[in-house]
Amino acid sequence: MLSRVAESIYWMSRYIERADNVARFIDVNLHMILDMVVGPETQWMPLVSTTGDTKEFIERYGEGTKESVIRFLTFDSTYSNSILSCVKRARENARSVREVISSEMWEQINSFYLMVTDAARNMAQAFDSPRDFYAEIRKASQLFAGVTDSTMSRGEGWHFYRFGTMLERADKTSRILDVKYFILLPSVSHIGTPYDDIQWSAVLKSIGGFEMYRKQYGLISPHDVVKFLVLDRHFPRAIQYCVSRAEESLYTISGSERGTFRSSAEQKMGQLRAELAYTPIEDIISSGLHEFIDGLQTKLNHIGESVHDTFFAMRPYNTAGFGQRQFQSQ
Repeated sequence: MLSRVAESIYWMSRYIERADNVARFIDVNLHMILDMVVGPETQWMPLVSTTGDTKEFIERYGEGTKESVIRFLTFDSTYSNSILSCVKRARENARSVREVISSEMWEQINSFYLMVTDAARNMAQAFDSPRDFYAEIRKASQLFAGVTDSTMSRGEGWHFYRFGTMLERADKTSRILDVKYFILLPSVSHIGTPYDDIQWSAVLKSIGGFEMYRKQYGLISPHDVVKFLVLDRHFPRAIQYCVSRAEESLYTISGSERGTFRSSAEQKMGQLRAELAYTPIEDIISSGLHEFIDGLQTKLNHIGESVHDTFFAMRPYNTAGFGQRQFQSQ
């Protein structure tokens, strides 16, 4: 497969997954605000902080109100990680490889793009019913994933698609978890209270994991929620699950034997997978969940850079010229 084609499929999948997860960032905040015990306006700026683009936001919007944050994360065409920008870039990448993807995939991503651009022209409707709008974003991305899963052959292209999706999802699950644990908790006095349980439930619901968690653990417990979202091997949005599936696709693409490596991407991927497999949840919590997540996001960014260097770069790798963006670590 041409590196140009592989890169377009990889970034197409990452941008679709990113749009879905930005909608989930906002959705978890909308859930939490329903049961706020502090001023809700204080809860919006942390969403920008999780992207690592606080400086860019402040330069354009100043104060972090509900309207300004939603506009920045959803409709700002000049912000490369907004939902509008992500869907637009995903569509551009899909258009460049239409001979490789199925017609159903193209039709769905095009419909997704038209839905978002129409909402951008009529933002008042999205602001009036934000939860309905972000539910539509999630449905559109999930429909694209389902169409891809059922119409794309399991060759190199599909594995680049799955690798990009899983890498992006692992990063964004960690950020959704960080929104609750480190930033959005108003006060340590709320830990262990019903208010705290409501927030943890909102986090689980935002990633579609509430029912699966309850089947496995029953009552809401911060310890168990973190274990479920970080170390579960079977839930498809858990970080360890995502990293394991990404590693499988990476080794299928490269043809390397499992347990060995021929590139820095394989080496870093294997190190992260082993770290997650052998680190108990007690160590993660005792050392600081935010610190663990911050380190995890940095490692995932480094893996993304190594993948670019290994499979896509046509010249010595230069981070200053890295055209398609990841979120920054905090």
